[in-house]
Amino acid sequence: MINRDVIIIGAGAAGLMCAIEAGKRGRKVSVIDHSGKTGQKIRVSGGGNCNFTNINTGPEHYISRNPHFCKSALSRFTPTDFISLLGKHGIKYHEKENGQMFCSNGSVEIINMLRKECEKAGVEMHLNCRISGINKQKFFEVLTNRGSFLSESLVIATGGLSYPKLGATGFGHKIAEKFGIKATLLKPALVPLTFSRKELNIFSELSGVSVKANLSCNNKEFYGHILFTHKGLSGPAILQSSSYWNNGDIIHIDLLAGIDISTALVEKRQSRIEIKNLLARHFPKRFIQEWCEMYIQSKPMCRYSDKEFENIIARLRNWEVKPSGTEGYGAAEVTLGGIDTNELSSKTMEAKKIPGLYFIGEVVDVTGQLGGYNLQWAWSSGYAAGQYV
Repeated sequence: MINRDVIIIGAGAAGLMCAIEAGKRGRKVSVIDHSGKTGQKIRVSGGGNCNFTNINTGPEHYISRNPHFCKSALSRFTPTDFISLLGKHGIKYHEKENGQMFCSNGSVEIINMLRKECEKAGVEMHLNCRISGINKQKFFEVLTNRGSFLSESLVIATGGLSYPKLGATGFGHKIAEKFGIKATLLKPALVPLTFSRKELNIFSELSGVSVKANLSCNNKEFYGHILFTHKGLSGPAILQSSSYWNNGDIIHIDLLAGIDISTALVEKRQSRIEIKNLLARHFPKRFIQEWCEMYIQSKPMCRYSDKEFENIIARLRNWEVKPSGTEGYGAAEVTLGGIDTNELSSKTMEAKKIPGLYFIGEVVDVTGQLGGYNLQWAWSSGYAAGQYV
């Protein structure tokens, strides 16, 4: 029997941050993970360069049934705090667009930083450690292939269902269910969307082509690149919209947003140039030819009636796409939904029904938008719990 003050299940961003903070307080901490490596999602974040935070982080960038829940943790450990930690370890970083912060020399530097901080705080790591059961009487007992662990505090930092190839499971949600703690509906988020059969027949040959546009879905708007895939649509603007999309919803795409072609269209109104050729000056040729073939009859500009011309402009400004679904958890960056925030203290991340049981990171019903917000939630929620476990 291994006696510890704190057991943390999950050696990802949230779990490691919590372990560091608890260890600093003199708590005896063990981190358990079924994987053979720490920080698996950190490793692949930002294409391997780790989009570790966003300097514009605020509660408006998160989705939750309780939009106020994340405020406490985010205010106590901010992007500036994490950047200061990088500075302490001499890790170089840089800012990309919209406040996204990336590690300049790869995500492994951040994983190594967290590992060093854990060692300094006296944290014990138990990797390739598989859990067979969890019980609670006076203390929590965690049964594993490495023996039994006993602790006062148990922290669930197991993440969501996204990235199953990296070992993601629904283990954290099963623990919550075992202890009678509710979870909200789960679904893949920041995920590519799939075309209906009709649209796939038209656009399947466009795989790899991208256009920039403004997308709106359920009163949320995002401007950015849309990437055609062999299954449907991806790219930053689509991934952002996917978190707000529900089955059956229509996504509205304004192809003219950010492009001033109104003057060109008016000037060529009486010319004999075909509209698809005129539009090809402003969009990828392959895309606009397929788009015109599906939605309008391309002919010389001078042959459109005023009404027809108005309808074409209106369709360009409001291309309606009704996705058939998503590519699922295997292609999703995060899981939307999780442990119901009504079950937790926003200050400590502790379960209200079960003293000593904590939930942090992606397993909680707090989901960030694309751009470093989810890792910041991991750091912040891990830090918050680490002050109290």
